[in-house]
Amino acid sequence: MTGDIKQQWLQSKRKPHSCTGGFIADTAPEEPAYLFCASQLESVAAVFLENFHGDVSYAVKANPEARVLQTLHKAGVRHFDVASIEEVRSTLAIAPDAVLHFNNPVKDLAAITEAYARYGVRSFALDETSELDKIYRACGGDTNVRYTVRFKLEHAGAAYDFGSKFGASTDAAVQLMRLIHARGGKAALTFHPGSQCVDPGMYRRYLEAAGDIIARAGCAPDLVNVGGGFPVAYAGADVPTLSEFFSEIHAAAAAFLPPKTRLMCEPGRAMVADSVSLLARVIHVRDCGRSLFINDGVYGGMQEQLLVDLHLPIRAWRGDKPLTGSLQDYHIFGPTCDPVDRLSRATPLPADMQTGDYIEFGLLGAYGSATSTRFNGFAPADYRDILVAGEFTTP
Repeated sequence: MTGDIKQQWLQSKRKPHSCTGGFIADTAPEEPAYLFCASQLESVAAVFLENFHGDVSYAVKANPEARVLQTLHKAGVRHFDVASIEEVRSTLAIAPDAVLHFNNPVKDLAAITEAYARYGVRSFALDETSELDKIYRACGGDTNVRYTVRFKLEHAGAAYDFGSKFGASTDAAVQLMRLIHARGGKAALTFHPGSQCVDPGMYRRYLEAAGDIIARAGCAPDLVNVGGGFPVAYAGADVPTLSEFFSEIHAAAAAFLPPKTRLMCEPGRAMVADSVSLLARVIHVRDCGRSLFINDGVYGGMQEQLLVDLHLPIRAWRGDKPLTGSLQDYHIFGPTCDPVDRLSRATPLPADMQTGDYIEFGLLGAYGSATSTRFNGFAPADYRDILVAGEFTTP
């Protein structure tokens, strides 16, 4: 194990706290902390494993924390989508029997070579001929390698449009499929409708396009990966259920893909978001009580708040008791000296917030700790385990 993974593993062996209030009562924390509920993650994993008709591959980029990987592996997840050689190493350190899919469409040759030769990775994504040639060279033309062609469509409807960076056109995908087939490799197709996609019909449009690519290429794929993008119900968001997405995907696969085509999905955000909250402490109150400074912020667990408007559910604590009462809007600032370190929207909290109170931010299992920094010398928060996640009620 690497040093970071070993430290995470040792932390995960500590006795869990009962809940957020129990953690506060037990420790009176001065520093921010990620509160992880394994049972919540296990329940979401079960929804995917029991209802998606295909392989479920966790997108490690969303949260590579050791306890997250351990919990998913224990729950029965065996496929993992990795984006770097470090994710290859850290995932196999936790789950040695994991099947890895190196699905970053652009990879360094040395990373491909190490993943293939040292770690046994046999599945790689690409979106252009030069990347195919790179993988082919690194793997010595191994015909057991799966070459997964990523394609894109022009669309809107997601928080992030991944097609702005990755994805071959449908015409280029046809040519790549033919080239892989001519070289004797196993060809597969993948797409990504974009993170926080709220339209199940987008998967149908992509699968229809996949069927057209297959027909034009004249060769059946080894697998079709529908990507991630499954949305999370952030505060104020009206999103379809996972069952609605699964139904649309299964119906479209039956309509447009060759019989018995294997499916795969690679959830990240939807898998892990609601298993982790971030508990931050109020360190200063100013502007006649209208502004709060807390000991975490956009350079810590809330960096994604700079990029997209995802309204995190929140709740306040005074000691180990939830703080209730009439609400007022606060401006919330992080601990760094950068004025950018603030939440973009006013946040409703109890009107008598004080220094020493706590604010708990929910749905930070995805792209929270994974994107945190050490800016200004503020270290990323540690993880602590709780048995019950509790409910958030956000106005």
